[in-house]
Amino acid sequence: MNLHGKVAVVTGASKGIGSAIAMALAEDGADLVITENVSSAADTAKKIESIGKNVIIVKTDVSRYEDAGRMMESCIERFGRIDILVNNAGINRDSIIMRMKKDDWDSVLNINLTGIFNCTKAASKYMVKQKGGKIVNITSIVGVMGNAGQSNYAASKAGIIGFTKSVARELASRNINVNAIAPGYIITDMTEVLSDDAKSELTKLIPMERFGRPEDIADCVCFLVSERANYITGQVIHVNGGMYM
Repeated sequence: MNLHGKVAVVTGASKGIGSAIAMALAEDGADLVITENVSSAADTAKKIESIGKNVIIVKTDVSRYEDAGRMMESCIERFGRIDILVNNAGINRDSIIMRMKKDDWDSVLNINLTGIFNCTKAASKYMVKQKGGKIVNITSIVGVMGNAGQSNYAASKAGIIGFTKSVARELASRNINVNAIAPGYIITDMTEVLSDDAKSELTKLIPMERFGRPEDIADCVCFLVSERANYITGQVIHVNGGMYM
């Protein structure tokens, strides 16, 4: 995919899926603005610079409306435009509903869902002025299937799907595509905490008989933000090895 001359903002790019997405966009030619909050994104930035692309790191708590606005302003100041936004930042705080703390509900919804609102609102005003842009929101298989012990996470990810479809309708006439990707079980820090027995049982539910790689999600992002996906908007692309069809 040819993204030369494009500028992409990727939230939650410190590691895992976010880092893989940022690297893939850079390899396809884009310059990057990447965010960090708790974890450092320096390693991701070094890898991007090593292939000759420009990158800046912006310390951002996406749940804070003001932070999201400053991040987009930093992008405009450095690069003069925003062509691509990938809303990837997310957390989980798992517990069954009877034991879930209100703070754990609030923090997951604030980062996973309100964070996407904050960043999309901040970026879309620049994309409207440019008369074009691509937005990809990272949801989850849990947002369509549900999962015991993850009511907060599932609610946030299901909300992303409704948000994506609504904003896609609003921005389509402005030549802005808005889509979502729903990863299945991907090899990341979030899944590495699972026991070997749990991983084995989950693998039995996946027709392709393996967890996905962060690069599997990154490849899908690169397609959706390319010119080859210009007539695709408001869609949820499932990348899960066949676990959900």
